[in-house]
Amino acid sequence: MIRVLVADDQALLRGSFRVLVDSEPDLMVVGEAATGAEAVALALQERPDVVLMDVRMPEMDGIEATRRIGDVARVLIVTMFDLDAYVYDALRAGASGFLLKDTPPADLVAAIRVVASGEALLAPTVTRRLIEEFTRTPASLEVKGLHGVTEREREVLTLIARGLSNSEITVHLHLSLATVKTHIGRLLAKLDARDRAQLVIVAYESGLVSAVRSGEGREHK
Repeated sequence: MIRVLVADDQALLRGSFRVLVDSEPDLMVVGEAATGAEAVALALQERPDVVLMDVRMPEMDGIEATRRIGDVARVLIVTMFDLDAYVYDALRAGASGFLLKDTPPADLVAAIRVVASGEALLAPTVTRRLIEEFTRTPASLEVKGLHGVTEREREVLTLIARGLSNSEITVHLHLSLATVKTHIGRLLAKLDARDRAQLVIVAYESGLVSAVRSGEGREHK
């Protein structure tokens, strides 16, 4: 049974999420929070597997709440703002996924299971927004912080940061799925990253994403 905590300042949405989650045989809501502070307190008390976290809440926003929850639970950010400037901060704070509130119910339920299993979930639209944000400012083409990472692993890391799934990476690089998973496993170990979301952060902060995007026009000719 996957235990879920719902944190949102709108009572109607909290109720809707509760009904959706409790309708699944393997999911159950163990608490509701209307503020970030309540979310932290309940997370520490109930120790849920996943927290559905709104970004903009009173008293304490979802970013700070995610940071304070830490490793107590995995956090799936659910917000209505497609252009939310807090996406990157949420991932840095330790969020394992990011979805929009207009996500179809079935996809939200699937996302909860993905995050609970220890994986990270980033919608392609979210990663595109992140890339656009980072490429607005000039970045050095020198990739730092990736010592020990092979060229092939850098290619895989770049595609992860661009929002491609494992299957899409296999097509793009002409590799088997097993080989892609091996590369990702090595990246996680070498970069001391907990999950896919943290790999995305490393790609941005190292400058790898900006450096590669500057040459994408040549790459696809």
